[in-house]
Amino acid sequence: MDATANIMCQEDPVNPVVSTCLQVCGILVVSHLFHLIFKPLGQPGPVAQVLAGLVLGPTLLCRIYVIERFFIKPNSAEYYRFYAFFARIFFMFLLGLEFDVPFLKRNLHLVTTVAYGGFMACGIFGAAISWFIIRELTISYNKIAFAIVTIILIANSASPVVIRLAADLKLDTSDVGRLAMSSSLINEMSCSLLFSLVVAFTEDGMFKTLLLSIFLTASLILVNCYLVIWFNTKSRNQKFINNSQVLLILVLLISVSMIIESSGLYSTVHCFLVGMMFPREGKTTRTLLHKLTYAVHNFVLPSYFGFTGFQFNISSLSTIDNVIVALVMVSLSIAGKILGTLLACYYLKIPLNIEAVILAFILNLKGHADLVVVDASPNSEKWWGEDIRRLLLSVIVLNTLMAGPVVSFIMRKQEVQLTHNRTSIECLDPESELRMICCVYKPRNASGQLGLCSALRGKQGAAITPYLMHLVELPKRRKKKNLMYHQLQDGDQFSDEDEYGGNDVMEINEAVDIFSSETKIFVRQIKAVSSFPTMYEDVCSQAEDLRVSLIFLPFHKHQRIDGKMEKGKDEMRSTNQKIIRHAPCSVGILVDRGCLEFQRLLAPDSLQSVATLFFGGPDDREAIACSKRLAMHHHLNLTVIRFLPSEFGEEDVNVSSSTASPHFNLGNEVFMSIARRNPENKRDDVYMDEFYKRYVSSGQIGYVEKNLRDGAETLQALRDIGDMYSLFIVGKGRRGCSPLTTGMSDWEECPELGVVGDLLASMDFDIKSSVLVIQQHRHTSSKSFTDD
Repeated sequence: MDATANIMCQEDPVNPVVSTCLQVCGILVVSHLFHLIFKPLGQPGPVAQVLAGLVLGPTLLCRIYVIERFFIKPNSAEYYRFYAFFARIFFMFLLGLEFDVPFLKRNLHLVTTVAYGGFMACGIFGAAISWFIIRELTISYNKIAFAIVTIILIANSASPVVIRLAADLKLDTSDVGRLAMSSSLINEMSCSLLFSLVVAFTEDGMFKTLLLSIFLTASLILVNCYLVIWFNTKSRNQKFINNSQVLLILVLLISVSMIIESSGLYSTVHCFLVGMMFPREGKTTRTLLHKLTYAVHNFVLPSYFGFTGFQFNISSLSTIDNVIVALVMVSLSIAGKILGTLLACYYLKIPLNIEAVILAFILNLKGHADLVVVDASPNSEKWWGEDIRRLLLSVIVLNTLMAGPVVSFIMRKQEVQLTHNRTSIECLDPESELRMICCVYKPRNASGQLGLCSALRGKQGAAITPYLMHLVELPKRRKKKNLMYHQLQDGDQFSDEDEYGGNDVMEINEAVDIFSSETKIFVRQIKAVSSFPTMYEDVCSQAEDLRVSLIFLPFHKHQRIDGKMEKGKDEMRSTNQKIIRHAPCSVGILVDRGCLEFQRLLAPDSLQSVATLFFGGPDDREAIACSKRLAMHHHLNLTVIRFLPSEFGEEDVNVSSSTASPHFNLGNEVFMSIARRNPENKRDDVYMDEFYKRYVSSGQIGYVEKNLRDGAETLQALRDIGDMYSLFIVGKGRRGCSPLTTGMSDWEECPELGVVGDLLASMDFDIKSSVLVIQQHRHTSSKSFTDD
């Protein structure tokens, strides 16, 4: 707070600014160097950067006179705090922009229980030992305020440190990682709010200031909503909004933050709320994420973490009393987080396994709200002097340096248990979250892929996390534009990486913006720039890192205006085939004939018919699992058509959703005879029996059985229903030797679609329906945090 006021009171405001910038650059360089050294050892970035600051600070290298003279100057402290003020604004605003609001809404009870479980346990421990610390440190005034500060330091979880550590350890897309990030944000916002309330009620006139800050925050959120609409409309023909518009948004944010901080409060909660409530759709948010993410993650946070370690001074632990106080606070912080988190997991009936332990240690990371509390007027008598401040800083640094390596060590030991296991959707409940990647090569692929996202959303508010991945061919010769920054047009980017994809990027962005504004589904966009021979590696690695259960690929042929299918690049087909072979999850190929556009699914009078063809096998079961989610969409009418050998019946059997299936009423003799023929058939019958009882008997899904003798009858049956449905869903294959498909592979053109899928996609078959071919990934399932 005082940094914004004292920064303008220096006698020589030029040289200290230059020297402080050089010092920050030095901390930044050393922090990145330590990160490079410790990353191969499995240590995440925040831990390495805090350790770099510790080595560079007065504990070690600053004991050398030359280094101390460079880094520690009388006027530097206020400038460091002024830099920390801007750092807090930008990374808390970015955290709000990147915050997974749908996850919090779905798991609000879970997240708050875990967050406040650790908070309450640490709060009880902190309150219990505050009298001991007050006696050991001989605190003679403001004892209640010191006790509250002690509770905050023990109970707080630093969300920026947690988020960066989770990203470095590739936990940010896992259930335990997202739970840790959301819980740390709830915890930190609660601690910041508690400290603001303490300040507001202990100082005269501060309660009115608190009300003013709430009014300013609400006003800025409202202003941003109108600015986003205006900027998106004004920049309709551009990839990004221009730099002046970005500057206006950031200036408003900084101005309101400075007003709040100059009034005696902290803007941490304010910046986060403004970012979280910022409209997600359109070019404005995309531009802010593009410009802020790289700068904050690679410059602001490393220097901030490095400066945290830089403030650690071993001299603060020079006495026995101080060492005892530090050890007690660190021990109780770790014990409180472990006890509170495990009790919360037990209450929520979450298995007390290794993930619960990792969650507890992650939530013990310190470094943001703690620094805000400790840095509050450090030279004022109200906050107990510089010696107490240095001791509390030591506790913060020691907590982080202990918790971070423990998390990385446990993860290395339990790597197999923490790997992604939701690699198919057969074993997932239709109500659970579906994470998927939709790949596009050209803008024409976007409509069909977004239509699938809209259809798979099912009912309103269902859990879905779609990623749209633009696959761009890397040109053989890179076309660098040797332009200085000031020579670029306003709104252009300095890196030539954004030129890859050309105008396709703009058209895809426009399609995503329209989709998000109409469906309220936030689509996260990714770009993979690579040569075609290695492009599949980018897709597979992203699928593994993002922990998706399904990858959708566009067919290498596209439909022309006259209805004919035109062949695209052979490299696209080759890439699709490689992804199918190497994908770490299930894969679907969409043959798009324009029948599943999301605009049609939003029309009030729209009702499209979808058919799922079931011949048997794991791929067809995966197709049924995918169909369950489509059945929940109120503009889709789903029918499952099961093809059976004629030995189980003399005639085709049509079963409505309100009648019983004759096949399932034949008795146990039928199931036993099927099981004797093939173990896979037993799984099919058990799966279809459960499916029938849950979905068909209740009237949600239609069901038809067709009894056929050979491939010729199957071909004729498919021709009969070819014009009845907008979309056919079918498994790729792995059915074994089925008489129903005998002879159908003689004219197979695209083996990646399977026998039936290739037939439906063929121009010779002459249907107008789109086709979705599903291949299931073989996987093992295990219970996770958000399973019910």
